[in-house]
Amino acid sequence: MSFKRHIPNIVTLLNLFSGCIALIFAVHGNFIVAAFFVFLGIFFDFFDGLLARKLNVQSPLGIQLDSLADLVTSGVVPGIVMLKLIAWSVGVNDVLTYEESWTETMYWKSFNISYTPLMGLLIPLASAYRLAKFNLDEDQQTYFKGLPVPANTLLILSLPLILEYQNNDLMNSIIINKWFLIGLTLISCYLLNSNIKLFALKFKDWSFKNNAIRYILLITSLVMLVVLHFAAIPIIIILYIILSLIDKKNIN
Repeated sequence: MSFKRHIPNIVTLLNLFSGCIALIFAVHGNFIVAAFFVFLGIFFDFFDGLLARKLNVQSPLGIQLDSLADLVTSGVVPGIVMLKLIAWSVGVNDVLTYEESWTETMYWKSFNISYTPLMGLLIPLASAYRLAKFNLDEDQQTYFKGLPVPANTLLILSLPLILEYQNNDLMNSIIINKWFLIGLTLISCYLLNSNIKLFALKFKDWSFKNNAIRYILLITSLVMLVVLHFAAIPIIIILYIILSLIDKKNIN
């Protein structure tokens, strides 16, 4: 058996490996390192499919493995990040605490649970449902139906990055607002599983005529990232949705 058929799956597993490391850091509240490994995982996620097509070794196993890796990197990790952000917004350091020994906690009598932050875990649930639907939908070849999970992940992870690097009191006050975070969680879950058709960044050729909407998004995104840094990411996601709605007639 040729080794080349395993190459895309190895890259997919690197995505999963990156997601697992990101998850460890996210649980401990180190969002900067977590974001780095998530971005690394998304990088691997982009290239596994590309390699599979170039090497002509696409397989049902690769499709399923890709979704499983995405669920961790782009589903569970942003869910934990949102959980921690909501916890901070309500003044809770640990969502789950216990006061007695491990033997006592086995009887549940010493557990203290803060329920509001658990809203963040809706993101992994919505991501899993979206990935399962995507695997069964044979129409999503040139477009996405609903927001792709990596895009949603970038949206969620931009929040702690803005807090850390933007140093803007207005943005900080908005982000560390319980109702903003809960509202964003619900909106992101809806967008993940909506029927909104969004164009894919797949270029059939390099002509501007056939890819005008893609070039506009890429160029505008680059300019905004230079000017606004991490604060540009939520705007880029919104722009992506708006451009897709405008160019709806060309999405098929």
